[in-house]
Amino acid sequence: MSAVVVVGAGIVGSSVAYHLARRSIPVTLLEQGPAPATGVTGDSFAWIRGSGGHWPGGAKDLREYALADYRRLEQELPQVAVRRTGSLSWAGTPAEDSRPGPGQFRIGRSDIAALEPNLRHPPDQAIHTPSDAGVDPTALAHALVTAAGAHGATVLHETAVTSLQVTNGRVEGVLTSTGLHAAATVVLTAGTNIPKLCKPLPADLAIAASPATLARVTAPPGLVKTIVARPDFEVREVRDGNLLLVVPHVEGGAATCEQAAQDTLQRLKAAFQGSDQCRLLGYRTGRRPMPAHGPVIGYATNDQSVYVAVMHSAITLAPTAGRLIADELVTGRPAPELRRCRPRAH
Repeated sequence: MSAVVVVGAGIVGSSVAYHLARRSIPVTLLEQGPAPATGVTGDSFAWIRGSGGHWPGGAKDLREYALADYRRLEQELPQVAVRRTGSLSWAGTPAEDSRPGPGQFRIGRSDIAALEPNLRHPPDQAIHTPSDAGVDPTALAHALVTAAGAHGATVLHETAVTSLQVTNGRVEGVLTSTGLHAAATVVLTAGTNIPKLCKPLPADLAIAASPATLARVTAPPGLVKTIVARPDFEVREVRDGNLLLVVPHVEGGAATCEQAAQDTLQRLKAAFQGSDQCRLLGYRTGRRPMPAHGPVIGYATNDQSVYVAVMHSAITLAPTAGRLIADELVTGRPAPELRRCRPRAH
């Protein structure tokens, strides 16, 4: 019997499986898709932030560790490449601009132009966060899963979990498209699918699905230097010559989404000189899990047979969450950093 079964090989499940396997815990990682990160992780803008933005509930307790945990991962996994470009953000009017937080600086037009020399019309001011970074979320999940396997984890793709296996009130594993996978503890990291799987349990796991559309754009290498968050779009270079572009979400069918992606590409071209060669490679809309009160991380049953882990922003928090979750499962001691993340009872 596997000591732990992890359900979902997105960024959170990949991190949990890696950190458990690294500590010699028998772990099986189950993924319904053909590879890691084929769900919402692959549709992520993957902006790693240690400050700024909205950090509800326990997210605020975890964010201070995020950048250090990414540095640790880079040392442990040389194939993980974090692009430490910093970010520039500005609102539609100066009155809407938030105050700089720790590690953030309000800068003027000349400094903005120095950081983003291809901007046609730099704003009068922006918030600069030098520590912000980006990562290729699909490559990161693949690296974590590969390393988990190297440390002894069993990784099964195209294995959809249909329900929890409950015997005499205790969860003893999961039922899948390929049969039963028994476990002492089941860790659910399947995002918006978690509430459905947890219906037999007493935990209150209301997780909203927030749609987000992301476009991939080919561009001259170095066109965009930092992570740029404007009122009308966000953009960053995920690797040389390949941009990720956040498309404002619009309800409608494929044609509506295509038009929104093309419109956002035109705004990008209008904003950056040298962008005439930019072309839309594709776009996808993902459904990000959004727990109402911040990250939900912890046991969902009194007998500790089911553990849940779902959060936003998962890309920023997953290395930290994976480390802390593995520590809890291995030692049996609650991690104080997770005290405000616990699932709520009905």
